[in-house]
Amino acid sequence: MSYLEKLFNFNGQVAVVIGGTGVLCGEMAEGLAQAGAHVVIAGRSEERGNARVASIEAKGGKASFAAVDAMSKQSIQELCDKTLVEHGRVDAVINGAGVNSATPYFDIEEDEFNKIIQSNLNGTHYACQVFGKAMIDAGGGAILNIGSVTSFLPLSKVFTYAASKAAILNLTKNVAREFATQGVRVNCLCPGFFPAEQNRKILSEERIADIMRHTPMDRFGEAEELIGATLLLLSKTAGSFITGEAIYVDGGFTSMTI
Repeated sequence: MSYLEKLFNFNGQVAVVIGGTGVLCGEMAEGLAQAGAHVVIAGRSEERGNARVASIEAKGGKASFAAVDAMSKQSIQELCDKTLVEHGRVDAVINGAGVNSATPYFDIEEDEFNKIIQSNLNGTHYACQVFGKAMIDAGGGAILNIGSVTSFLPLSKVFTYAASKAAILNLTKNVAREFATQGVRVNCLCPGFFPAEQNRKILSEERIADIMRHTPMDRFGEAEELIGATLLLLSKTAGSFITGEAIYVDGGFTSMTI
């Protein structure tokens, strides 16, 4: 095994990717599988989950699908219990389920606001509680919460989403502090603008021009460009002293002013 393989070796490990049925977390799951982990693709859509499993297996990786409602702590507990029964361990968890909306601020209804907070923030909190406890009991692990460039500063048009992602970063730091002496690391990966399902809905030509003016690399990200940061933050070797941190994979978006 080469030096780099030792740094990013996930052989024999089990990674649960909540939201792995989506585009971005699905690619992150593919990266973990290629690094040697058995990946549990967790989400609502069995069809998309099984498609991702098939993609991973076609490349020689190991994966399985498990249904989960990220807005339900009971469902997340059932996911954790099932994973432990079937695989005997959980080494890494990605909390990537999420909902977005571009509803104008004064038109945001209570139900919409609550749904986004429940999915994005509460779901991340539930998974940190459930899987964090299991990892502590087992002697260690790593959790990767998915934030956003809106974790750094607010972004127009996505008011509730931005508030939820800012809260996820704060939650990450707090939970990282709580778990730090118990062998569990907790970090936050904050993507910039990727052509995934959620942000396609609000990307008018004017919006795209605004984003590019604020992105030094002058392009959108590709989903596979999230894999490197994912492996670093979840690796027991390469990321062993990293906790409570946020890594922005955004083409320089958060470093730009004028």
